[in-house]
Amino acid sequence: MNICDLITEYVAFRRTLGERCKTNEDVLRSFSRAIGPCTPMTRIRKKHLTEFLAGSDRITNAWHVRYSAMKGFFEFAINHGDMQNNPLPTQLPKRLPTLIPYIYSRAEIRRLLNAIRLVQLPNRMEPPTLRAILLLMYGAGLRRSEVLNLLAADADLENSLLTIRDTKFFKCRWVPIGQDLTTVLSDYASWRSVRFPAAGVDGHFFLDCNGEPLSWWPLHHAFDRLRQHAGVQRSDGGRYQPRMHDLRHTFAVHRLTDWYRKGLDVQRLVYHLSVYLGHSQPANTQAYLTMTPELLQQASTCFERYACGEDNHA
Repeated sequence: MNICDLITEYVAFRRTLGERCKTNEDVLRSFSRAIGPCTPMTRIRKKHLTEFLAGSDRITNAWHVRYSAMKGFFEFAINHGDMQNNPLPTQLPKRLPTLIPYIYSRAEIRRLLNAIRLVQLPNRMEPPTLRAILLLMYGAGLRRSEVLNLLAADADLENSLLTIRDTKFFKCRWVPIGQDLTTVLSDYASWRSVRFPAAGVDGHFFLDCNGEPLSWWPLHHAFDRLRQHAGVQRSDGGRYQPRMHDLRHTFAVHRLTDWYRKGLDVQRLVYHLSVYLGHSQPANTQAYLTMTPELLQQASTCFERYACGEDNHA
């Protein structure tokens, strides 16, 4: 069997298990194009994999993403008798340090919002759209894909409720939002109805300057330009400058900090935070809880009250 046909079978199999398999399919299709889609599986050699995995001279974590995709595919091929030996290299380069999320301060978020009217945005991005998206990501902790896929009909602003559909692992959830964020989205919806009167409620909530669903690239480009204009950058030696996705991390950390400050039962509320973020279990939320100095101080104060018998919970 040739590689193109087996990739089709493999992807179909993975999707029957409930996976999207989009990233893995992209990697496998890229490899197929590199060696020729009609190449028989038995003609694939280790040198093909070595060249493909390297990508460039610099080893990054993308190497491990490609390796993981290829590993599952070749195990599938061997189990189905399409090849006998796994051609993947056995020596793996060391992974780079884990990415450390950037937690924006409230002052930095204000600087970003204030800079929207001053910075020159990409052609397809309009200031009201960018402002509403940033406030939604920070105010509700949504993923970028969830924001871009949000439909106008799923924004029940009268009841301050968003329906997030077909998100990570094919899940859906309801996301209640506060009054301030409801006002922000209502203002955007009013602007949207005037700017794009033909859009209606059947399409996407966030639109580009042509009235089409906003895609990720103009949003990414606009945020990067905005961040630089506002002077928001890392000073901790992290590998990446502050990302838009870090607004989701910031949402989680700021909620936790506020709960500690108010003396609430944080251990119980972390479970609710996990559900709100769309995680299947609280352990998945831990990656979002970066221990900032402010959070550490509030947690220490709360523990001190508990240790001194002034509180009944932590």
